[in-house]
Amino acid sequence: WCPPCVHELPLLSRFQREREKQGWQVLGLAVDEAAAVAAFMRKTPLSFPVGMVKADGLALSRSLGNDQGALPFTVLFDRQGRVTQRKIGQLSSSDLDRWVQLLPD
Repeated sequence: WCPPCVHELPLLSRFQREREKQGWQVLGLAVDEAAAVAAFMRKTPLSFPVGMVKADGLALSRSLGNDQGALPFTVLFDRQGRVTQRKIGQLSSSDLDRWVQLLPD
């Protein structure tokens, strides 16, 4: 697991808990094997769902604008499912605050 990915998980988990009543939904996508993901999540519970994409994750990431295939990669979708923001690299709370301000309720 990439260290920046692991480092941002508590931030994303807290964001999900704080914003879910406003309609926000965080979804993690794991590119590892299911057993490894399950073991990790037993040690690090998250407040958001994690889907398994395995090898298809790289193609999905590229289709969403991550031509480098770098991790972590975060995408913000609006309520209509359109990509509104992308970030390659570790998220910060200021990134999330800015993104909240960009999307109308």
